[in-house]
Amino acid sequence: MSQLALARAQPTAGTTKLLLVGNPNVGKSLLFTRLTNRYVTVSNYAGTTVEITTAMADFGGGEMREVVDTPGANGLTPQSADERVTRDLLLENPDADVVQVADIGNLRRALLLSLQLAEHDIAFTLCLNMSDEARLPVDTAALSDAIGVPVVATSALRRWNVERLRALAVRPRRAALRIDYGDTIEDALRSLGGNRGMALSALAEDATMATAIATARVAAVDRILTEHATNRAAGGFRGWLGAITMHQVWGMPCLAAVLYIAWLFVGKLGAGILVDFFEDTIFGRFVNPFATWAADSLFGSVPFVRNLLVGEYGLITMALTYSIAIVLPVVVTFFTFFGILEDSGYLPRLAVMLHRTFRRMGLNGKAVLPMVLGLGCDTMATLTTRILDTKKQVVIVTLLLALGVPCSAQLGVIMALLGPLGIAAISVWMGITLGSIFAVGWLAARIVPGDSGEFILEVPPVRIPKLSNILIKVLARTEWYLKEAVPLFMAGTLLLFLLDAAHLLARLQNALAPLMVGALGLPAKASSAFVIGFLRRDYGAAGLYAMQRAGQLTPNQTVVALTVMTLFIPCIANFFVIVRERGAKSGAAIAAFILVYAFGMGAALNAALNALGVTLG
Repeated sequence: MSQLALARAQPTAGTTKLLLVGNPNVGKSLLFTRLTNRYVTVSNYAGTTVEITTAMADFGGGEMREVVDTPGANGLTPQSADERVTRDLLLENPDADVVQVADIGNLRRALLLSLQLAEHDIAFTLCLNMSDEARLPVDTAALSDAIGVPVVATSALRRWNVERLRALAVRPRRAALRIDYGDTIEDALRSLGGNRGMALSALAEDATMATAIATARVAAVDRILTEHATNRAAGGFRGWLGAITMHQVWGMPCLAAVLYIAWLFVGKLGAGILVDFFEDTIFGRFVNPFATWAADSLFGSVPFVRNLLVGEYGLITMALTYSIAIVLPVVVTFFTFFGILEDSGYLPRLAVMLHRTFRRMGLNGKAVLPMVLGLGCDTMATLTTRILDTKKQVVIVTLLLALGVPCSAQLGVIMALLGPLGIAAISVWMGITLGSIFAVGWLAARIVPGDSGEFILEVPPVRIPKLSNILIKVLARTEWYLKEAVPLFMAGTLLLFLLDAAHLLARLQNALAPLMVGALGLPAKASSAFVIGFLRRDYGAAGLYAMQRAGQLTPNQTVVALTVMTLFIPCIANFFVIVRERGAKSGAAIAAFILVYAFGMGAALNAALNALGVTLG
């Protein structure tokens, strides 16, 4: 999940738009929240705002504006779909008020975009956000005189000066910035005519021209910066930590430390202590016994209804127990830890560190971002593949997300299953999962045609996460889980109940017995988990968890079953998104490949463990 769906006020005819534009990671989404009093998820990794978000806001004196939070853009010569959308919004709304949101700590990058806005003849207000992090002061009045537009320093995080921005946002001006690019480029611009910014974009398609244009722009911006006090990159401990976490060598121990802390927090606290408390105490001693007593009292004479509620496949004893007692504690702890990683600025550094590894799979470091987002929700991560620059990258990442990246709910159940088995079982499961991702990615890079694209990613400074922001995101994402996932748990349980009531579940188990028992070495009952896994993989994993707790799975069977479930076809929501994004033919091909590959790997693992006489756990 990258952001919340917002309730939008309907603009009246003739309502003026106010476009928030800026580089990635400058706080546009949070500033949108402050201006409109509506919440969007604020993340500290590039590509958060993939879709456009709008809301109505009052800017005083009855001046209403339809505020538009545009995708982050490093320039107006589009290098990605995000930048193309932002540029088109600016050109399609010439009468809109424009606020350029900038990171006060990176004025060079901000002014390069200001220069391009000026070249497109766009009136705007410059907002220097994150002023609470400024290491050196900036003379906003002098900077305003130099570039010719209103300039205001703000801190969206601390709500500082937002009201002053609200007043200046509806009074934009056209910038006075102008560059002489030299005779060759200026003659070419005159021959092209029309909008100077669009003409420069056309010239930039030539590599030599692009280099000359970029060099002239940087030189012009540097001249402005020398006349004003500006900020430099963060130094001290944060600067050192930011550098070491994306180092090709020292970054790996940092990653190992992050994973270990994640294991302690999510695996031990969430999947261990909290799950045990909710399952054994809350549901085991109170909820399920009370529900069973109530069902017996009210529907004891109607076995169908009684079993529907509290039977083996009961909506309370199975669906609610799985979704609330087993999965919810892990989801909440995962969302908390993930939110800390987002706001600390670690995720873009992980992308830089893993760039070389991903290059071998026909990808670049930017692909790390949707892959990591997949640990939250594969469905939303598939949507964020739009931030990738080439079709080849989008196809490969979509395939890998569906194949081997477990969502937070599924990962939590996996941790609960593997935790008691020890390091050997964890290593086998992780080795096969990661090995499959890299092997399939490497092969796909050689089969899927196209270019991998260049790796350009803005790395934000290391920050101390703000507790209130983490809490808001955790609550918002937990609300999403309760609204989106829990109903599917209920639907899956209902499906199992109906199949069992019609005696079809036993027939299905018998039909799958050669695969389950013969090839995978699992109990025939495990087929129920894989049947329901077609709805949601995490629900299938929860079924395996229940079997393990009941003593129906040996350690080896647990690892084999989890390997297949992890590599299993994507949940139905993710599958529909793949079909929408890539087409029905590609979606069917991805699902068919993954189905064969998952069961093939499970059968190979079972055969290897038996042949070697290895016992895991």
